[in-house]
Amino acid sequence: MMAEDSVPTVPPAWPVFRASDADRENVLGMLRRSSAEGRLSDDTFLHRIDVALRARGDAELSELLSDLPSQAPPGSWLVRAVRWWSAFTAGIRQAWQTPRLPRLVLPRDERVYLIGRAPECDFTVRDMTVSWRHAELRPSAGHWVLVDLGSKNGTQVNGWRAGAGFTVRAGDWVRFGRARFRITG
Repeated sequence: MMAEDSVPTVPPAWPVFRASDADRENVLGMLRRSSAEGRLSDDTFLHRIDVALRARGDAELSELLSDLPSQAPPGSWLVRAVRWWSAFTAGIRQAWQTPRLPRLVLPRDERVYLIGRAPECDFTVRDMTVSWRHAELRPSAGHWVLVDLGSKNGTQVNGWRAGAGFTVRAGDWVRFGRARFRITG
């Protein structure tokens, strides 16, 4: 029989803090770069991505990078500063240019609108990178869908290829060849 005062005690477990989304994205970015540089095999990369997405704490995330050599030497503060400055100026350039884009006003009536360089187009774009019949703006269940008509230089909505159709709304920016526009209501 055991005495009441000799009951073994269990040490308190320390709480595991959830890894932040920013930390998780940072690790995923490092894994992508390591894979692109050939420092990880495809199978290892896919396994580590899966583990990173399921990781519950910072310790699990840091373990995924523990065997990878660092990309930059410890004293490369200049490299980090240049990367930060490049990203910062690119963001400012984008923010400055987007409101200054010419407008493409969404029509009020429900019919198909042709976009291109041809004179018979409903929206004529005078740019040599725009095809004669470049894209169509089609109504669909109360929304507008932008469809590329097989143009040589493509149609994009917010940086994504429109292809067979992409729903557009006021505030989006579109590109036909090199010609860019901001959609307004």
